[in-house]
Amino acid sequence: MNNSTKILIKDTFIELLEKKPLSQITVKDICQASNINRNSFYYHFADLPSLVEYMVLEETDQIISKYPTLDSLEECLNVAVEFALANRTVALHLYNSNNRDIFEQYFMKTTEHVVIRFFDTLVGDANISPRDKGILINYYKGLIYGLISEWMIGGMSTDIKDDFKRLVEIYAGIPEEIIRRVSE
Repeated sequence: MNNSTKILIKDTFIELLEKKPLSQITVKDICQASNINRNSFYYHFADLPSLVEYMVLEETDQIISKYPTLDSLEECLNVAVEFALANRTVALHLYNSNNRDIFEQYFMKTTEHVVIRFFDTLVGDANISPRDKGILINYYKGLIYGLISEWMIGGMSTDIKDDFKRLVEIYAGIPEEIIRRVSE
């Protein structure tokens, strides 16, 4: 079977997630909405959780390839929530489902990527030990992941980009100072 069927299944699934929570979507619903048979679905995916995982990992890979470098902390933060902002209802339905762990893995992987890209740009030629760099990456990864988790738990009801902008204003110069301190 060709890859277009797999894409059709994923796109149909996203359309259904726009309308109702994951717990109310069945393989039968996806097959009916995409006009395929169940065998076609099961040829590509073992079950709904494997479809969720495929969709989330594909989105993660797209973000990673789209942003090989990041120049600012604010850009880093905004990239981490790009999918959720563009697909608000889908993101909330996935986050509030039994497959939350898959969605959280997506956020962690995306957050780790953007933080590493940001630090690679920030550090430049500075002489920083791998241990210090690892500690700083884990700190910022945890900070960003925590902010995103709280935002998701709150139903994405605040303007997270505005919150990120304010956080960057508060943090102005701190990442650079940290790099200066650990590279001495």
